[in-house]
Amino acid sequence: MEAKKLTEKRMKKHSRHYTATLSFSASLPNDVQGVYADSICAVKYTMDPFVDLRESILEMIKNVGVRNWEEMEELIYCYVVLNSSEIHGFIVQAFLSLCCS
Repeated sequence: MEAKKLTEKRMKKHSRHYTATLSFSASLPNDVQGVYADSICAVKYTMDPFVDLRESILEMIKNVGVRNWEEMEELIYCYVVLNSSEIHGFIVQAFLSLCCS
C-alpha cells in the first residue's frame, strides 16, 4: 500500500510534465522467487522511460531491499520479462546509471 501512495505522489508531482497515467497491474512470472515474489507490478505509460524506470528501480531497491547480487539479478529479470524488447535498452541504461552513481 505504501508503494501505491509513493507512486501516486510521484505521478502527482510530475503530472504537469508528463501525460503518463497508471493503468493497471501486471503479474510476475511464476518463476520469480525471493523478495520480489509478492511484489505488485504497475503498468505505466510514459514519455520518458529512462527516468521513470530509473525511479522505479531505485524505489524497489530502497523499499524491498537488495542485499546481494542475486537479488539484483532477480530484480533485473523482473523488469526484463515484464517489458517489451523495445524497453530493454532503457532498463539496461537505468540499471547502469544506478550502479555507476
